[in-house]
Amino acid sequence: MPLISLRPAVMALVLAPAALWLGARPAAAATFELPPIDRIVNYQPKLPLQVFTADGVEIAQFGAERRDYVPLARTPKLLQDAVLSVEDARFREHSGVDPKGMARAAFAMLTGGRKQGASTITQQLVRTMLLTRELTVERKAKEILLAFKVEEALSKDRILEIYLNEIFLGQRAYGFAAAARTYFGKPMDQLTLAEAAMLAGLPQNPYYANPVANFDRAVQRQRVVLERMRATGAITEQQLAVARAEKLSIRPPGQRSVNAEHVAEMARRTVVDRFGAGAYTTGLRVTTSLRAAEQRAAFDAVQSGVLAFDRRGAWRGPEGFEALPASNGPELESAAALALKDHRDDETLRVAVVLSASPKELRVQLASGERVSVKGEGLRWVQPGLSAKAKPALKLTRGAVVRVLSKGHAKTSETWAMAQWPEAEAALVALDTQSGRVRALVGGFDFTRQPFNHVTQSWRQPGSAFKPLLYSAALEARVMPATLVDDLPFTAPNGWSPGNGNGAYSGPITLRTALTQSSNLASVRVLQHVGTQRAREWSTRFGMDAQRHPDNLTLALGTGLVTPLQMAGAYATLANGGWRVAPVIIEKITDAQGKVLFEAPPPAALTEDNRALPERNAYVMSSLLNDVTRTGTAARAQALLNRTDIYGKTGTTNDAVDAWFTGYHPSLATAVWMGYDKPRSLGGGASGGALALPIWIDFMAAALKGVPVAQPPQPPAGLSRVNGEWLYSEWVDGGGWVSSISDAGGTQYAGPPTLLDALQELFKP
Repeated sequence: MPLISLRPAVMALVLAPAALWLGARPAAAATFELPPIDRIVNYQPKLPLQVFTADGVEIAQFGAERRDYVPLARTPKLLQDAVLSVEDARFREHSGVDPKGMARAAFAMLTGGRKQGASTITQQLVRTMLLTRELTVERKAKEILLAFKVEEALSKDRILEIYLNEIFLGQRAYGFAAAARTYFGKPMDQLTLAEAAMLAGLPQNPYYANPVANFDRAVQRQRVVLERMRATGAITEQQLAVARAEKLSIRPPGQRSVNAEHVAEMARRTVVDRFGAGAYTTGLRVTTSLRAAEQRAAFDAVQSGVLAFDRRGAWRGPEGFEALPASNGPELESAAALALKDHRDDETLRVAVVLSASPKELRVQLASGERVSVKGEGLRWVQPGLSAKAKPALKLTRGAVVRVLSKGHAKTSETWAMAQWPEAEAALVALDTQSGRVRALVGGFDFTRQPFNHVTQSWRQPGSAFKPLLYSAALEARVMPATLVDDLPFTAPNGWSPGNGNGAYSGPITLRTALTQSSNLASVRVLQHVGTQRAREWSTRFGMDAQRHPDNLTLALGTGLVTPLQMAGAYATLANGGWRVAPVIIEKITDAQGKVLFEAPPPAALTEDNRALPERNAYVMSSLLNDVTRTGTAARAQALLNRTDIYGKTGTTNDAVDAWFTGYHPSLATAVWMGYDKPRSLGGGASGGALALPIWIDFMAAALKGVPVAQPPQPPAGLSRVNGEWLYSEWVDGGGWVSSISDAGGTQYAGPPTLLDALQELFKP
């Protein structure tokens, strides 16, 4: 290529640096108005707001820039070598500008060779932090002069450290530590050579050659890095071969190691309300009370439970249709990838486009480019869409955009099943029964589609899950576990006539049996005896808002309004022996230097001064709830968990609009809810035992793994065992405890009733 054919601007860009290098630095410095280099010399990185579990696992980052600042001493040498090999091999030798590199780049330009970068790491840092990216002689000259100044002010190690933490690497990741987590889901010190080389190749084109945006381009650049590392002696030929052969697994966009988006949003709001918008750039760190393993188990349990329920319903058809070329050549892969570009992928419900469809097999391409097959049981659910007579909205044909779900690996390959975004929602929250610390919280099926936090914001009817609170009040109204209560048809003066969920009646049954079988009719009669006002007031001992519960007999069926967090807290009061605990989610907030800005107070001591329930009341209620999970409506709990230290109660509201299970182990109280955001029936056969209990069991199986079965607690003072049943001790000799509650005989007492009993009977509503 003749020299004279080059444009003057290009020649100036080549020759101006050489002139500066040859001695024109003072004159050039006087000619150009240079910005101060304070921003580099006194480097203060923009650090995002980070949210962590109690055991140190990151949940989320908030801020325009994802960045984890890592000192050079903790940056793997492998990654340093990769970056220096491809970006600035003579970094340790030059003074900010590399004349050899410039000459090499100029020669390549003049002779038509491959384009080579001439900017050193110092120049790149100056350009990124102090200058614009416009390609002019003046900007290039400023870049060179500023690079000299930075090199004079800072050590090589400090310059490299700032560069490795500041440079943009795509997908909102700034610095290599953030990029390692963004693309590979791991810290830098766990990177393989192949992964480090791919990251080192990103600075040249982070927007369009990162592995999420264009995996092929990222691989091409990785190959260049590996070759440069071999040429500079950073790696051996054998290491090069191993790295080239390694199959890289790129983390899907948005995937987190712990899915706790609702908690992260709670933390974000709290911090921004307290510290303002500066929280997004000053490196504040929030430590929550969550435990990573339990949060993962909670998320998986909710997802599995909701998807299992959704599959009980009908297939609602593809999400859309995209045009694909008729041929199956190389252009099909690109067209399929383009077709999915505007459809959000999900780590569980993978978006895919149908390549071919038959009643026996569906071939689809995922957003990652992988092609998988769905057949057998995984295809059975969507057979209506594969019929020749299928309605257009249900038709599964080439170009249909669908969701598929990995069902794990069979003997030879991964198996897949058809899926769809569910319409129902679910929530789970688990509390430490002694401290109130929230150990797991899932506010809904998918935060991106529905950020509403059902654990803290959703006020729903608890159904029969409220009955333990009523029965606790009844114990203090002299109703004992052996009290006989009519389980017979009932009609109130206003004409209200409730029934039992199973439509059957058992006649007189004990209070224990009434709760175990979840008898609505017995519960209404118990509430008549206790009184609605007294029951509502008693519920406040469990953390309930009395104003949200009706002052009528429907209260016995749980027609008030509660949140899952309230329910978990209420049952924690029974689990710990009678103390109400205050839920805590945010444990600590620190600044970037580790200074504590906020710390939750330690849990209140559980003393007799702050007791919410009498100890014997909580003990008897736990005895009743243990029977519910052993032989009652939740008998699957003890059977499947193979534990005797499990307590709880199902809850199903009228027309199965809400399904609940709230229960506890002595150390952990957990509430699970399922329903629709716009209340409607969950359908025939839906109940707390059928829908919420399986989610609860899945979670508790993981949360209690390795925890020994707790020995039954010793009965507290004030309780006696009479004829195999618990009785308050003051009534052992025939005192006035309620022996039966029936429509025919009113309230009967064991022994002569007291004057108070007689007055209560006289003025009973």
